[in-house]
Amino acid sequence: MQVILLEKVANLGNLGDVVRVRDGYARNFLLPRKVARRATAAALQEFEARRAELEKLQAEKLAAAQAQNEKLNGQTFTLVQKAGVDGRLFGSVTTMDIANALQNAGFADLVKTQVRLPDGHLKAVGEYPVQVVLHPDVIAEISVVVQGDVA
Repeated sequence: MQVILLEKVANLGNLGDVVRVRDGYARNFLLPRKVARRATAAALQEFEARRAELEKLQAEKLAAAQAQNEKLNGQTFTLVQKAGVDGRLFGSVTTMDIANALQNAGFADLVKTQVRLPDGHLKAVGEYPVQVVLHPDVIAEISVVVQGDVA
């Protein structure tokens, strides 16, 4: 299926690109999130009429993400989880746990899908680098310190 991208999508294209994607990806992800529209002649004409407005919205989102990156980048967040005496956690620290810690720290609009753990879930006590994707062009680097609660 061919679609017109209404905003930048990582690993796919930029605003205004007409790309060919699998039908399921378009129907289940791109179209419901209003990130893309089917590439018909009428849709192309409507897109060209709204192009300036969409570019302005994209620039505003990028500026907001860069401002949030200034506040977030380099910060350290501490999470306390139950752990054994050898430092291994009972369970693990997931992207949801980190997103909740970020929301409690005042970054209310961050969700778990924006948190990237390069080595998977955190399963031991220690300090770990974590990426937070604020925009396809803006990635914040934070540190998460996992402390053990040996209660």
